[in-house]
Amino acid sequence: MRGFRSDVQYCSFCGKPGDEKRHLVAAPSNNIFICDKCIAVCQGIVSQKEKSVDPIDMTEVPSPKEFKAYLDEYVIGQEYAKKALSVAVYNHYKRMSKLDVIKTDDDVKIEKSNVLLIGPTGSGKTLLAKTLAEKLKVPFAIADATTLTEAGYVGEDVENVLLKLINAADGNIPAAERGIIFIDEIDKIGRKSENTSITRDVSGEGVQQALLKIIEGTQASVPPQGGRKHPNQEMLQIDTSNILFILGGAFVGLDKIIEQRIAAHSLGFGSNVGTMDETQRMELLNQCTPDDLVKFGIIPELIGRMPISVALKELTKADLTRILTEPKNAITKQFKASFEMDDLDLDFTAEALDEIAETAIKQKTGARGLRSIVEKLLMDLMYEAPSIKGKKHLTVTKDIVVGKVKPDLEQLKIEQQPA
Repeated sequence: MRGFRSDVQYCSFCGKPGDEKRHLVAAPSNNIFICDKCIAVCQGIVSQKEKSVDPIDMTEVPSPKEFKAYLDEYVIGQEYAKKALSVAVYNHYKRMSKLDVIKTDDDVKIEKSNVLLIGPTGSGKTLLAKTLAEKLKVPFAIADATTLTEAGYVGEDVENVLLKLINAADGNIPAAERGIIFIDEIDKIGRKSENTSITRDVSGEGVQQALLKIIEGTQASVPPQGGRKHPNQEMLQIDTSNILFILGGAFVGLDKIIEQRIAAHSLGFGSNVGTMDETQRMELLNQCTPDDLVKFGIIPELIGRMPISVALKELTKADLTRILTEPKNAITKQFKASFEMDDLDLDFTAEALDEIAETAIKQKTGARGLRSIVEKLLMDLMYEAPSIKGKKHLTVTKDIVVGKVKPDLEQLKIEQQPA
């Protein structure tokens, strides 16, 4: 080879000679070398290949009915919400499959359909979003809108929501760009009034404006370690165009705004919200219009990016009782499985389950509070049971739930003594 010196080693890939600035690594075969620069290029190619995601195959995406059937296994009640979410998520991934193919100028652009969930605490908003993400096997992140502040103020930048999704995807940004983000308590950052204030609304309208940018789709810069952005800091770049956003909130008082609008259009003959049952209230919330949300304090631009709004009803005692026993990961099933590891067979009477549900209603915690109630109820048993050898059995009764009697741990020992 002309121009190559026989006493100098060359990289077999780029052909450049090895020196103090270009280190060569020898292969097991003779006279085969690769320089550190080419190694770095190869590592980048391999890393990019590992973090790429295949185009979406719609044959692998469940149909809306299959989504709904899966949600039924984990979420009790909320039939309309499950149906609406199933359709929304299916349409979202159908839209993304279209983006994966070569498009022409004549192709119709399908816009993203983010979802707004309106429902009281403990009604299942977070569980619905999380269960959908598990079914799709996509990264999922949860954020609380009340912790977010506008850039430049003390608090958490809106972009940190995206960092949670990137972390959930183990740093695989292409996978994160197909994930789902659930932002709860969105109603808590509503403007205090419909009129724009001359003062800065750090945790209200400012945060809504910041959220709007990432929800509608943008190339966002995210600090890799979270926190505030700094000059000269290397940023992670993520495209939010295909991330599905599900926003949730209790929106206390929204039903009254809707009722006043309907009553005004009915010449004053509106029903009294205070006398409505939960089904009527949910039907009223499902008639929510963008104007109602603007009056509540959500900016019109953000409402425009949430075309689907779904109301969730407050769970009844019957719903909570079913939640305790029926889902695949029901709370009582979890505790039974845990106690089985300590050779203890645990049962609950129907009256005990009713009382636990009644306690959750009194505490106004919904389904979210059920686990803490059962956890507190069985704390002494979880402490003592591992020390009691042999097969054991306990039936949790209503008297145990209300505190009239305590689980008879000594009786568990006596039952194990030979006759």
